[in-house]
Amino acid sequence: TAIPATRNGRPFRVAGIAVTAAWPSVNSPGLIWLTTADARSLATATNPLAYTLNLKLADPASATAFAGARGTNSLFLSSWQQISSQDGKALQLEQEALIVGSWLLSMLAIASVAVLVGGRMAEQTRRVGLLKAVGGTPRLVAAVLLAEHLALALLAAVAGLAVGRLSAPLLSSPVDGLIGTPGAPSLTAVTAGVVAAVALAVALLATFVPAIRAARTSTVAALADAARAPRRRTVLIAVSRWLPVPLLLGLRLAARRPRRLVLSAASITVTVAAIISVLALKQLYHVHKVPGGLTNPIQAGVSQVLQVIAVVLVALAAINAIFVTWATVVDSRRPLAVARSLGATQRQISAGISAAQLISALPGAILGIPAGIALVAAGSHGRSLPIPPAWGLLAAALGTMLVVAGLTAVPARIGSRRPVAEILRSETA
Repeated sequence: TAIPATRNGRPFRVAGIAVTAAWPSVNSPGLIWLTTADARSLATATNPLAYTLNLKLADPASATAFAGARGTNSLFLSSWQQISSQDGKALQLEQEALIVGSWLLSMLAIASVAVLVGGRMAEQTRRVGLLKAVGGTPRLVAAVLLAEHLALALLAAVAGLAVGRLSAPLLSSPVDGLIGTPGAPSLTAVTAGVVAAVALAVALLATFVPAIRAARTSTVAALADAARAPRRRTVLIAVSRWLPVPLLLGLRLAARRPRRLVLSAASITVTVAAIISVLALKQLYHVHKVPGGLTNPIQAGVSQVLQVIAVVLVALAAINAIFVTWATVVDSRRPLAVARSLGATQRQISAGISAAQLISALPGAILGIPAGIALVAAGSHGRSLPIPPAWGLLAAALGTMLVVAGLTAVPARIGSRRPVAEILRSETA
């Protein structure tokens, strides 16, 4: 196979491949190995020949001091510590991106688990009453509820370890020119313990307060499983009279669970902030990219990591939106049944449930824009990073709103199909 040389357009035939010298200034791009005669023929006055010589010192630890004391403009010395540090920079930025992404994922995971637990508690209110009626103490009830979700967290940790071990090699190759592919990283007991501890901590933080609240509920109230009466204010009632039925129902549903409203808004904020960070980094790489030049492998690696994090965040936020919608359906089944008995149509009920989620998504999307800009500034380490244009920021927020509307439509439609008489008669609904 003939390839064009970098000088004078001379073609050379490839005879094979070889490992490079890993010199810090040329370890990322590919190299062409030539014979001595061909290399000398390509040398010019502005680009003369350079030679590489490996030296082994009696005291390897003094390599940095040796290079600093004897290096000149024509004699460039690089210690093995400097080479190791240079090679480590290829993955350092990826590690920083993974750390920031892990914190974002942790916050979103806590919000998702809290919403899921809240929905489960709403479904199990009467079961809690039955458990307390047969002699279960509040401590036993809380322990049962905690154990259920902690067991699920352990199963999720095992699945996460398996997926992470298989996907790690995709992110651990610093350059495309590396011969071969890195194998799967070793899975140590420390790594497994840390992952399991984080999973249990997330589940515990999200489950503890709802479990304690459910355990403290009186036996009679838990068995009755009465709907929670919202606080009514004269001004709000007067204003809501002029609203369309779906928006009126959405506001009432959102006001019933303010904590759920905050968690849903927080998840949207984190998602929009992550999307804006990826857009900012993409724009930075586009600004610094040389037309027709090679792709910077470090930038490509960081971009790949951020894209993976953004995809995971969006997927987790989508799951969270579905959980929030279904929890709203379960928690508000009786008030919505009463609204349908008073004349609200099935379509208005479904639109009202979706409107409740959009009410929380709107402030979350708006707050996500400055949060994303702040996240970009925090990760710039004092450098000037370009902010995405206004249309890009607006598209990220509006796109998130549209996705939330689409995701909430399905569970809202399913929840509005249940017959009114069945809901009002049921004791376990």
